[in-house]
Amino acid sequence: MHFHKLDLNLLVALDTMLEERSVSRAAARQHLSQSAMSSALSRLREYFGDELLVPVGRRMEPTALAVSLAPQVRNILQQVRVTIETRPTFHPATAQRRFRIMTSDFLVEVLLADVLRQLATIAPGIQLEIVSSGEPAVSAFLRGDVDLIIAPERNMLPDHPTSHLFDEMFNCVVWSGNDSVSDPLTIEQYRAMSHVTVQFGQGTLTILEDWFKERAERGESIERRIDIIAPTFGVVPHLIVGTQRVATMHSRHARLYAQLLPLRVIEPPPGFPIMREFVQWHRHHDSDPAICWFVALLTSFAASSTLVAEFERESRAEASA
Repeated sequence: MHFHKLDLNLLVALDTMLEERSVSRAAARQHLSQSAMSSALSRLREYFGDELLVPVGRRMEPTALAVSLAPQVRNILQQVRVTIETRPTFHPATAQRRFRIMTSDFLVEVLLADVLRQLATIAPGIQLEIVSSGEPAVSAFLRGDVDLIIAPERNMLPDHPTSHLFDEMFNCVVWSGNDSVSDPLTIEQYRAMSHVTVQFGQGTLTILEDWFKERAERGESIERRIDIIAPTFGVVPHLIVGTQRVATMHSRHARLYAQLLPLRVIEPPPGFPIMREFVQWHRHHDSDPAICWFVALLTSFAASSTLVAEFERESRAEASA
């Protein structure tokens, strides 16, 4: 299809090349030959009267015009995709739909696992694909290849709608055979213990580790001896059992694993942060009935879980009063 003498298929090629910064990688992603993608770039250069992508070392770098075109091209393609894919109504019981969701293993275990059990009954044709957090998934979300992000508030992207799911507190977890620590844990005990923590790929810190870093920068450091750094939250409890180590975990996650492993969940020293979890969808999906239904389902599950957590916190507060 042509519009103002531009083959609109070339916009797909341009969007992919600007993201990949490589003609060969863009060709592979679009299942085209490299010569076909090179031809598309030549036609785009002729139409816009600009090189668009120029070689710099081993990479292709966008020109100033290409940088200005990139968000507009992506926006156009996303609007076309939503127009084609969105249906006027959505019936969960008969719908055939796959949702791609960027989230962490923590949120899969404390929220999505329950949602999946419910989906098997109320919407058997719905499939979920979980993708790991990170820049590739964020890029996929922006181009419409990831439907939802479920993550802490700080990871929400600007200019796209969100819905609050629940607030999460932190607890400390020790092996049930470790009776040398008190509940709540004193700051002196906390500092003296061997810690297990989480760090994602390429040095990305969790919210808790960011909080420790910010306190250190303000001169309020809580000195800890970190002996083990794990790649995911779900690994952490297994590294506690049979040791004198401690881990600071999301409260829901800690209680979940205490039902599965010989662990003791205890209160941390005072002052730890509260984490707010959100779900986010692309602004072009704001009127997609399937997305709206799934967000409402997530919010409903999160609300019921939050009520349980609040009741337990109130009970602990009354017991210690």
